[in-house]
Amino acid sequence: MEMKKRISLELRNRSPEEVAELVVDNCRSSDGEVEGLTDDFKELEFLSMVNVGLTSLAKLPSLPKLRKLELSDNNISGGLETLAEKCPNLTYLNLSGNKIKELSTVEALQNLKNLKSLDLFNCEITTLEEYRESIFELLPQVTYLDGFDAEDNEAPDSEADDDDDDEDGEEGAGPQGDYDEEDEDEEGSEGGEEDEEDDDDYVEEEEEEEGEEEAEEDGGERGEKRKRAAEDEGEDDDEDDD
Repeated sequence: MEMKKRISLELRNRSPEEVAELVVDNCRSSDGEVEGLTDDFKELEFLSMVNVGLTSLAKLPSLPKLRKLELSDNNISGGLETLAEKCPNLTYLNLSGNKIKELSTVEALQNLKNLKSLDLFNCEITTLEEYRESIFELLPQVTYLDGFDAEDNEAPDSEADDDDDDEDGEEGAGPQGDYDEEDEDEEGSEGGEEDEEDDDDYVEEEEEEEGEEEAEEDGGERGEKRKRAAEDEGEDDDEDDD
């Protein structure tokens, strides 16, 4: 899909002045230039143009409120001075996977005074000797390069932290007292039922044991009776013989 058409779809019946975030990843720029974006997007704060075939930023409109710009996996090799002119308030810039090779190319970002995070991962420039030290020296306003600061501390994910706080808040909310009482009631009622069942089982076991004892007594008595009957019959036979 062409970038211009994708942008019109992303508007979703809104005017450009109402849009604060715009994502047009994986669409196509026909000539390697930014297409479909105009100065009317003056409220835009986040723009993502990942893997759209960009080779130049020359046609990027003025976006005075833009703070985060995603440009990874394109074919940009220079012309970064346009960003300082058109997006002076950028704090986050992702240029990973582009054709940036020289420190002089990145030097154009010195005028982005609010830039805190810069990503050049998977660009050829990262193979230069003392690459990280050179970038931090060249761009003193940058705190995080490729996700880590000068002391190799990882950049915090503020959005993920906020989500975690929200989840913790939801889990911690609710009337604990009511919850505990219900649990106790349920446990008590279940315990009572279990006790009754145990009592029933105990009574049944007693009855079974008594039945077994009676059966054994009956069996014993029957055995003795049979024995006596046999002996009596034996005596009768002896008398008949006589």
